[in-house]
Amino acid sequence: MEISGTSLDDLLIELYKALPSQGLKNRGSRGENTELLGVTLRLENPRARLSRSEDRGKPFSAIGELLWYLSGSDKLEFIEPYIPRYRNDAEEGILPGAYGPRLFAMDGGIDQLSNVANLLKERPGSRRAVVQLFCASDLVAHRKEIPCTTTLQFHLRDGQLHMSTNMRSNDAYYGLPHDVFCFTMLQEMMARRLGAALGNYIHHAGSMHVYDEVLEGALAYIDEGYQRPNEMPEMPMGNPFELVPTLLHAEARARAGDRFSVDEIFRDSYWSDFARLIQCFWARRMKFDLSELKGAFHSEMYAVYANPLPVKAQPSAPSAKGNQTR
Repeated sequence: MEISGTSLDDLLIELYKALPSQGLKNRGSRGENTELLGVTLRLENPRARLSRSEDRGKPFSAIGELLWYLSGSDKLEFIEPYIPRYRNDAEEGILPGAYGPRLFAMDGGIDQLSNVANLLKERPGSRRAVVQLFCASDLVAHRKEIPCTTTLQFHLRDGQLHMSTNMRSNDAYYGLPHDVFCFTMLQEMMARRLGAALGNYIHHAGSMHVYDEVLEGALAYIDEGYQRPNEMPEMPMGNPFELVPTLLHAEARARAGDRFSVDEIFRDSYWSDFARLIQCFWARRMKFDLSELKGAFHSEMYAVYANPLPVKAQPSAPSAKGNQTR
């Protein structure tokens, strides 16, 4: 099956329709699910990587995961505030399947993204620009979790950088929106590093599935209807990987509760807005006032995310009738 679209929402709505209607029941290591085998998604505009849906449009956890990759860390303490369920896969505070060390220190020190960039500068038409995330040893390690992504491949053609992701397994509800965000960000960062335009993003999953426990949420998303594409601004020219230490330092300051102006750190509005989203995440957790952050975004598309965390409804006091002993 192949699904094409101009935005993440285009892909999700067609996929969520196909899974219950064409998928087959399967029981995996994490429970009952409905599965499609051999699914390819083609995102024609990788900047439309954020959903406009009230349910799927949650950028903070995806941003946290991207930063975790870029940090090269495999530590739970970094990612847990963004994605708490990762604690279920941690082993003594470490996630052995984490992508960061595999991207930047594979086999003890190979920076795979730098190697890809150097290869494509020397041989733009190369078909060898592959990043490996899954290792043969993962099959015998008996870990709680191993990488779902097997490879990332970059294709530089006619001045455009296309990217293909191959996954052995993909959770369509929780995992897929994160994967599309993180990998298309890496694609655009690499395109800027190479001075290339942004091409298509192609995402292939051997097993694309939705777990029974969240199937209702996927169906509710369909009921929201088609969304107008929510396109992030174009990433500025230059090598974005050089900004990673500065982004991680800004994240650490926000995590510590430090209030500061990101416009004094980043010269370009793109990266100051990106860092401001990180500030919003931590400010929401700490219950800081968000009005100043919300009004400071250069791009209007981000302001919708600068809202306080919803207040959980408190259970009402039981009535006298309800307290009667039977």
